[in-house]
Amino acid sequence: MSALRMAFNELRRITSGKLPKLAVLALALVPLLYASLYLYANKDPYSNLDNVPAALVVKDKGTEDVNAGKEVSDELLNGRKFNWKVVDDADEGVRKGEYVFALTLPEDFSEALTSAEQQKPRQGVLTLTTNDANNYLGSTIANQVVSEVRRAVTAKVSTEAADKLLLGFSTIRQETTKAADGATKLADGAAQLRNGVNDLDSGQRQLLDGATQAANGAVQLRDGTHQLRSQTSVLPDSTRQLAGGARQVANGNETAATQAEEYAKKAQALVGVLDQADGDIATRLRALGFTEDQVQRVLTTIGQVRKPVDDANGKVQGAAGDLRKLSNGADQVADGAELLASKMPALVDGVGKLDEGATKLADGTAQLRDGEQKAVDGTTKLKDGANQLADGSAQLRDGLTGGVDKIPNADDPTRAAIAQAIGDPVAVRGLSQTKAATYGAGLAPFFLGLATWIGAFVLFLLLRPLSRRALAAGQSALRVALGGWLPGALLGIVQVLVMFTVVRFVVDIEPSNPLGTFGFLVLMSLTFVAILHALNAAFGAVGKFLGLILLILQLVSAGGTFPWQTIPVPLYPLHYGLPMGYAVDGLRHLMYGGDLGIVGHDAVILLAWLVGALALTSVAAYKQRVWTASRLKPELVL
Repeated sequence: MSALRMAFNELRRITSGKLPKLAVLALALVPLLYASLYLYANKDPYSNLDNVPAALVVKDKGTEDVNAGKEVSDELLNGRKFNWKVVDDADEGVRKGEYVFALTLPEDFSEALTSAEQQKPRQGVLTLTTNDANNYLGSTIANQVVSEVRRAVTAKVSTEAADKLLLGFSTIRQETTKAADGATKLADGAAQLRNGVNDLDSGQRQLLDGATQAANGAVQLRDGTHQLRSQTSVLPDSTRQLAGGARQVANGNETAATQAEEYAKKAQALVGVLDQADGDIATRLRALGFTEDQVQRVLTTIGQVRKPVDDANGKVQGAAGDLRKLSNGADQVADGAELLASKMPALVDGVGKLDEGATKLADGTAQLRDGEQKAVDGTTKLKDGANQLADGSAQLRDGLTGGVDKIPNADDPTRAAIAQAIGDPVAVRGLSQTKAATYGAGLAPFFLGLATWIGAFVLFLLLRPLSRRALAAGQSALRVALGGWLPGALLGIVQVLVMFTVVRFVVDIEPSNPLGTFGFLVLMSLTFVAILHALNAAFGAVGKFLGLILLILQLVSAGGTFPWQTIPVPLYPLHYGLPMGYAVDGLRHLMYGGDLGIVGHDAVILLAWLVGALALTSVAAYKQRVWTASRLKPELVL
């Protein structure tokens, strides 16, 4: 008996009668019910979020310029992503399940967003109230919505702040331009000041030289007046002596007038005495430090005084009548000498005052010289400061002039674009190599795989794994194995055909590669049928239990929802070893348009499982050609 004949007999057995036919039909629809209904229910749940009740509490009072709470609430209400209800208090509603979650905008929300402008920065706080007892995924979605609101508000606030900052830069540029113009004028004025201070310094130095020369001259004058004062201090005594002598001469002339001849010789002697007195006076005056001119003037004065005496002497010698004139002249000389003697103290006092004035002049010119030296030192420092001021103002001018071009001065459209880039600097450009059209399409590979496994599982609730007649006839083990597998394989193909047709045209999940997807589903069904056939053939009733165990292990390790890498590391061998992960991976690439090379790898793994399962079934068929007590009366019957 061939394997096809055994398969045909098994199919005829399970379809003999009305109820068996209905059972076969039910078996064919099991994967359809599992896959299509679940995918239909979860095809696009995000499009129905507007039915999810959510509370919005707006307490924000706003500011004079901003009412961020109203803007956020208007955006949420107009977006209609949830069934928003604006309420005053939502805590009780969330607790009772009236709302899946609640979003609260506090009273100071706008004030906090603009707090940086008042130099008191703080964050605006959004309060999200959730209750996982209502729905865990609802809380997760709410967190994503609030994160998006937070990002949008942050971008807007940052954009406005950046716009004000850039506008401030424009103002700074204008003011800096004015400052640069002022700095240019300051630099020009500082240069002029430097030139003027340099001229002042030169003049001060010249004035210092003059003051030094004046101080030196005043010292010399003071020394001369000191000498003059010391030398003229004896003149009062000398002139008094001269006055006394002149008076004696006058008296003698009076006597001579009457005794001309008697005193002629005495007059001649007096002339000699006067000559000697002239020499003595000149010598004493020179000794006292008088200049030759002063000495000569004194001698001239004395000579004038003496001339009447000489004349008198001549006249005494010549005529006695002239002695009276001589006597009168002698009286005059005596009067003049007495007048000179009386005036000489005043002259000495004048010389003393002249000496004191010269001393004060020397002190004053010395102070003037010292003051000028300080003035020169000051103008030197002033010159250095003026040079530094000129250099600094030039640097300030150059720095401000050069810095003006570095300050942003964008026009309104450019400033708005820059503010937008600063406020929201990162944009996401989606580049999907492959993409599932909807949430249901994203889950389809996983649930089609599970539906195929379950479809294969239920087949052997009706089908017998191995033909007892063939075993009794001693047929080849491989032939018996194939004969037991083929009925399930054919029914599995029918299951896949029905399931794929409904999913594609009723649920409207369109694969990128329809023919490849259908073919891969057929391979999955053949493999899963072979695996469950092998378990039932080898272990009997226990095999059904092992099929359920394998289903559970594959549910947690196939990576149907989350990436398989997120499962605990100890479960990694299950992912690598069991066939469901490769089935889901292959379907994803075929349905979304991925790399077909990966699909080939997955198909090879499934074929290996198929061959391995048929080999195990063959071994089981070989062993079951011998009847044992456990086979005749099994301990467990399911």
